[in-house]
Amino acid sequence: VQLQASGGGLVKAGGSLRLSCVASGFAFADYAIGWFRQAPGKEREVVSCISNRGDNTFHEAFVEGRFIISRDNAENTVYLQMHSLKPEDTAVYYCATGPSVIRSNLASQTAYPYWGQGTLVTVSS
Repeated sequence: VQLQASGGGLVKAGGSLRLSCVASGFAFADYAIGWFRQAPGKEREVVSCISNRGDNTFHEAFVEGRFIISRDNAENTVYLQMHSLKPEDTAVYYCATGPSVIRSNLASQTAYPYWGQGTLVTVSS
């Protein structure tokens, strides 16, 4: 299982970024994908997650409608479109997956055993 996150960078507050997570080595269309983040000095937290068919999504409360998660199973890719970015969104963003992620544990980090390397998002004020 391999997950490659990309798309991070430096952006001003109010700006947008689109993160991509390209997967390989497993039956992508059968697996949910989650985006998580870890800010400096803080614990890793869930951001947004999407079911294997894309018919069920989760967004943590702090997203407040600013992010859109989507997937293209033909391209083995999940996207996280982020708008209205805030300085507090600064973090390393990771994508993750696992064979046991279902509707009831979609937002649970412990359900995701496979993680990508992360991409850094920096939002300046």
